[in-house]
Amino acid sequence: MNSNSQSSEQRAEKSLLLTMGIVVVAIAVVAIIGFLFLNHPDETVEGQVEGTTVRISGKLPGRVVEFYVEEGDSVHAGDTLVHIHSSVAQAQLTEAEAMQEVARAQNRKVDAGTRKQIVQAAADMVAQANAAVTIAKKTYDRMENLYKEGVISEQKRDEAKAAYDGAVAAKATAESNLSLAKSGAQEEDKESTAALVQAAGGGVAQVQAVLADSYLTAPADGTIDVIYPEPGELVALGSPIMSLLKADDRYITFNVREELLNDLPMGKEIEVMIPALDQKTVKAKVYYVRDMGSYATWRSTKSTGSWDSKTFQIKARPVGKVPGLRPGMTIVYKK
Repeated sequence: MNSNSQSSEQRAEKSLLLTMGIVVVAIAVVAIIGFLFLNHPDETVEGQVEGTTVRISGKLPGRVVEFYVEEGDSVHAGDTLVHIHSSVAQAQLTEAEAMQEVARAQNRKVDAGTRKQIVQAAADMVAQANAAVTIAKKTYDRMENLYKEGVISEQKRDEAKAAYDGAVAAKATAESNLSLAKSGAQEEDKESTAALVQAAGGGVAQVQAVLADSYLTAPADGTIDVIYPEPGELVALGSPIMSLLKADDRYITFNVREELLNDLPMGKEIEVMIPALDQKTVKAKVYYVRDMGSYATWRSTKSTGSWDSKTFQIKARPVGKVPGLRPGMTIVYKK
């Protein structure tokens, strides 16, 4: 009886020890699995979608007359966005046009009035030259007859001939000057006034080009992000008028500790998840890596023998077009 009781107790002890051993092994296995899989969770980094913004500034001082767009409107390159009236530029145009008209009047005066005077003077010289030729011819003819009759010497006859030839040459010169006078004003005066007209025209064109800038246009396709002044406000030269978010120019940006840089080299394609697009996974290519500076350094306590870890900014551009992707959306990157 006692022998059977002792045997039962021994079997119970062995069963208990076996059960405890199995439990210990199971706990050890779970601990190992936990160490291998649970002790190294995925690194999850959050970032956001960004877009390239172009600031559109006034090219001349003036008053905002009218906006042709509103915030959120989609525009194309070359679309007119706003009209800014500049009284200063308008006054400059009026002055330039007045100077141009003065130059034109001066040119007409040189081309008409001066030519009339020169032509009249040249005609008078031709008339005098004709009279001189007539007198010199008569004198020469008389001297020729007297020479033939032996009344005068050959020298006297030759002197009369030289006087006649000189008168004929003077007549030819006078007629040439008359021809030049009839063809227009003196070349120097014409060139001078023509240059004045050209300079005045250039001044007008320059002011007109400035006035053309009173209508600001979109530099690229995109969406109007922010409009700064209100209609009727005065704006200075270079003042920001509005900002344009360029279309189809989106990129993602996030910050990581330097331990993760080895997995994010330039040109690498990574996958990010966008919660706003039904947790869609998008491929993006890394194109920018920059140290954020000492202000973004993870400081070590030194007690564990670790080191300071710097933070780097990563930028990546989506591979292909992503419909619905907008600046400000959250992105999630997992190592």
